[in-house]
Amino acid sequence: MKDPIFVTEKLTKKFGGLTAVNEVDLQVNDNEILGLIGPNGAGKSTLLKLVMSILKQDYGKVYFKGKDITNCKTWKVVENGIACTFQNTRPFKRLPIIANVIVSCLGPRAAKRGEWVKKSESRAMDALEFAGISDMAFEPASRLSQGDLKRLEVARAIATEPEMMLIDEPFGGLNPSETELLAKSIRRLHHGGRFGKLHSEGMSMIIVEHKLSELMKIVDRVAVMHFGQIIAVGTPEDIIKDERVVEAYIGKEVV
Repeated sequence: MKDPIFVTEKLTKKFGGLTAVNEVDLQVNDNEILGLIGPNGAGKSTLLKLVMSILKQDYGKVYFKGKDITNCKTWKVVENGIACTFQNTRPFKRLPIIANVIVSCLGPRAAKRGEWVKKSESRAMDALEFAGISDMAFEPASRLSQGDLKRLEVARAIATEPEMMLIDEPFGGLNPSETELLAKSIRRLHHGGRFGKLHSEGMSMIIVEHKLSELMKIVDRVAVMHFGQIIAVGTPEDIIKDERVVEAYIGKEVV
């Protein structure tokens, strides 16, 4: 069995007397989508920010492809091959949509990994096509719906040529049709294609999400956080039957 592509060991973050992330051990395999679920305030988004070095951990380690990336600068984490989208989108609203993606294409990793015969504009358009919003490439980002803003975030992330993506609440605030469109983009990304070329079998992901019915359709395994700790890890089928998870988060009406 291959070693996991991503590992955290005892990752811990405290805010005063509150332990937001408490000695979290997590593993993601190559070509795996791991769902990360739990109640509000469980520490899920904080965990992603620790991985991306947006926050500094108090204790623990983060490894990617066997390399210790703990406390690397955020741009260095991206250069090592991890990209992240967050639930609160922050586009350059006055710029055209394609310009928002070109910014990602100018990073050192994207410049190194991208096809050298293509200019950044062409690669930005590739990313927008992958996310399904290329038809609006030259519209200002301020005109995008909430669902399209989420897909723009995906396009900006994949334009950095990552090998793993962290996606924070991609379906939050989206209607059913927007949710399905974004889910299709995520499935395409996972199964390969232009931006899946670094992994012939697809891309590894961690997806934080509250819409469990949609999440369970696309993940391979699920990890459940509660009060900063991982309380269960398993297949979607196992997780929805786990009594600890039902009591802490899912609720009887969902299962």
